[in-house]
Formats: sequence, C-alpha cells, structure tokens
Amino acid sequence: MKISTRFLLMFCIALGIIFMSVYQPGRFSGMEFEVRVINGFSNNSSLPLVIWCISQQDGDMGGRALQEGDDYGWRVKTDIWGSSRYWCTLKWDAKRRSFDAFKVPRDTQRCAPLNRCSWLVKEDGFYFSSDEVNWKKDFSWC
Repeated sequence: MKISTRFLLMFCIALGIIFMSVYQPGRFSGMEFEVRVINGFSNNSSLPLVIWCISQQDGDMGGRALQEGDDYGWRVKTDIWGSSRYWCTLKWDAKRRSFDAFKVPRDTQRCAPLNRCSWLVKEDGFYFSSDEVNWKKDFSWC
C-alpha cells in the first residue's frame, strides 16, 4: 500500500471518529445518565409495585418493592459501542410488563439536556420525562 493511500485511509478513519463523537456523543464518549422509575399509583399502599432490572454492563441489579411515591434509580455510563441497555420487569397485582428503561439509540437524545430518563408508572401505563415536570405516556401495561 502506498504512503498516500495509507494516509488517506487513516484520515478517513480519524474523520469518522470525530464525526461520531460530535453527532452521537452518547455512543462514543461515555456519557452518564440518571435513570429513575417512580411508583405513581394513586392508591396502592397495600400492594407494592415490584421492579426487577438487568443490564448487560451490571448484570442482575436485583428487585425492589416500591410503595406509593417510592422510586428506584441508578446511573448509567454509556459504553463506546453504544450498546448500553437496561431493561426492567414490573409487576403490580396481575399486571406484568417488561420494558427498556434505558437504551442508547433511543435515549441519548431524548434524555438531554439534563441526562435524566425518568419513568412514572401509573395504573394506565408508563410515562416518560427528561425533566420530571413534563410527562408523556409512552405505553400501556398491555
């Protein structure tokens, strides 16, 4: 391989790395995010919301029983491959639902600028917010 071809190849690789770090920083630079799941039920004091989370990075994170108003949170540091993913299973009475609490391709932009991904779990579904002021329903229990 000629020197000019090697130089061009190295230049293209360097340019690609710079492009990735500027336009997809969460995938590349190890950004940190705060993830929080909140029990938003209005009256379930006798029946807690049970949450169990797992990640590729941390493995089994264990389970928790959340009473009304309780929350469960953790910090996520994205990996260089953009594969950071945390998924949780929630159970309340006869209802059960698994969902991605954090997934790099979906959440690096929508959790900005505070790098906060919050979930409010209610009787009718799961609500998402990046500021814990404005909540948007993402999906239902079913």
